[in-house]
Amino acid sequence: MRDFRDAKSMAKALRAVMAERDIELTHSETLEIVARQFGLDDWNVLAAAIAAEADPIKAAAADGLQFTRVIPILRIFDIAKAMEFYRDFLGFHVDWEHRYGEGMPLYAQISRAGAVLHLSEHHGDASPGSTVFVWMRGIEAFHRELLAKKYGYSRPGLQDTGFDARMVQVPDPFGNRIRFHEANSESP
Repeated sequence: MRDFRDAKSMAKALRAVMAERDIELTHSETLEIVARQFGLDDWNVLAAAIAAEADPIKAAAADGLQFTRVIPILRIFDIAKAMEFYRDFLGFHVDWEHRYGEGMPLYAQISRAGAVLHLSEHHGDASPGSTVFVWMRGIEAFHRELLAKKYGYSRPGLQDTGFDARMVQVPDPFGNRIRFHEANSESP
């Protein structure tokens, strides 16, 4: 079944059918008709919806709203275990650490190759059992790197997903999961 992203091919088909009936319409006229069929005022509104679907970041910027970064917060219970997993196994770097005072819970930022995560010992910041979905490039090399470390608590596999991507899923020691994905094609 077609949807609004097929507007141009729908307009082309409409124009061809109308021409067979000796009704001449321009491509612009058929685009306007297709927009109306989707309940929109005109082709410009439909074109904006198609652009938003194709590149939501550009579309958000066009209407003045843009989210610049999303940083998941993951709950941790043991700093040594967290560093063994996130720093030593996954290869993240500790960017900074914060405590309100001596003996207080840790809040830290870690990062690697553009991915940024916050780790928190604070009980109200996050729930154990969260999942973080990460798009990336170079998943095969990353997978080989993880297996070469011979980390005793995780031997993640590289698997195909049902949405044209490959995934390496790693559970942390606190019940959270990070799913690293690489698209098989050029999307996302």
